[in-house]
Amino acid sequence: MADTKPAETAPEKKPREFQVEPPVVKHHESGGLSYTTTCGRMPLRNAEDEIVAQMFFCAYHLGHGQPDPKRKLVFAFNGGPGSPSLWLHLGALGPKRIPMVNDGHIPPPPYELVDNDATWLTEADIVFIDPIGTGFSEAKDEKTLEGYLGMKGDIESIVEFIRLYLTHYQRFGSEIFLAGESYGTTRAAGIAHDLINYGIGVSGVILISMVLAFNTLHIEWGNDLPYILFLPTYATTAWYHKRLDSKRFPDLQKLIAEVKDFAEGEYATALMKGDRLSDKERLSIRKRLADYTGLLPEFLRLNRERIEIMRFCSELRRDEGIIVGRLDSRIPGPALDPGAQTMLADPSMAAIMPPYMMTMMGYFAGPLGYETHLEYKIFKTFNKWKWDMPEGGSPDTSEFLSKAMAKNPHLRVYVASGYYDLATPFFATEFTLAHMNLAERINRVTVEEFEAGHMMYTHDGCLSQLKTSVSRFLSGTE
Repeated sequence: MADTKPAETAPEKKPREFQVEPPVVKHHESGGLSYTTTCGRMPLRNAEDEIVAQMFFCAYHLGHGQPDPKRKLVFAFNGGPGSPSLWLHLGALGPKRIPMVNDGHIPPPPYELVDNDATWLTEADIVFIDPIGTGFSEAKDEKTLEGYLGMKGDIESIVEFIRLYLTHYQRFGSEIFLAGESYGTTRAAGIAHDLINYGIGVSGVILISMVLAFNTLHIEWGNDLPYILFLPTYATTAWYHKRLDSKRFPDLQKLIAEVKDFAEGEYATALMKGDRLSDKERLSIRKRLADYTGLLPEFLRLNRERIEIMRFCSELRRDEGIIVGRLDSRIPGPALDPGAQTMLADPSMAAIMPPYMMTMMGYFAGPLGYETHLEYKIFKTFNKWKWDMPEGGSPDTSEFLSKAMAKNPHLRVYVASGYYDLATPFFATEFTLAHMNLAERINRVTVEEFEAGHMMYTHDGCLSQLKTSVSRFLSGTE
């Protein structure tokens, strides 16, 4: 006889009861700078004044007293979505950094933390923000967390954090800048627009490895645009891995120019024709693609002259049993399954996770004095994310940045892209900027491209180049 005893249900998890937590303040003398760090969690409240979430931040200001209320202030965050701000924090902006191998490879342990000669702290005070669901930031319960795990809720929460920070630390007299990387650029565009509704003007937005319009990246049925926009990065990657004819393509810049012309000309026309393309035309396009990507014509035939990212990463050096990275396509790694049609793991992500994660934990508990039992969460919420801006259609915040620039005639934008970035390709960035209806406002946009990957600052030379450019941008001379 079947057991008719009702199944036991797990007791409902009680919501967290948050309290206001005093931040940890530390004074430092390092790298020729005297500065103060403030690490803590900003309480976010609902309409009933109940604390429903705590947003972790780590702020830096020059000197050991109160911050200069007139000094420039940068709010910085990474992307994912689902990533805390450790990459920008210990990679480029903060006064300490993790030295990486210049070609993007993982350094051997133990990992170092050294003075960052390229810190942005010499130009502005910096606040690193971990969005809710990342780092040490958390909501009171799972239902509340859901409200933050989407483009709209995420942007609204960080706008609220910035408003609270400016109020609590009396920084309304500062010039405000936003710095985002990857999905953080998507977020920054929305924040720059929404802050205007609170009467908060942003002087500049710094977009590192930009993605605002996701139709430029999402390879899906009927959308041929990404095939066009990824092609120049496929070419730079093949050139770097010596898979192209070195006599025909000795110079990277000339290669990029030629491939861009082909991509938005003959290749775009061929993709538009689709099945109407003649056999002769198809063979011609296939040969050009093989010349520019190092891929075999048979592979291109089987894929209808359309190259998907992960298949490219798996195919370029398949004969050697090697895959190349997505975040940084310079980085090779062993093919875990040599016969797989797509890349199963990104060697460029594997190269950065241990150094940054282990060093960040030691930095928090040590020099910054922030000790906690909480897990520092990285990419734990990506699969729960709601792509809800705009409602329906492909995610896109480019219109928000365009409107913010129209409403604020003093808002400037700096964009940094990497030639070996297959996550947010540089040609996709160029395409997006050219379709934002900026008109005369385009003279307030500065674009710079680096011979590196998604996180161009892991290369020492690019780190210095980025610092020089951002210094000019913050000062208003670029």
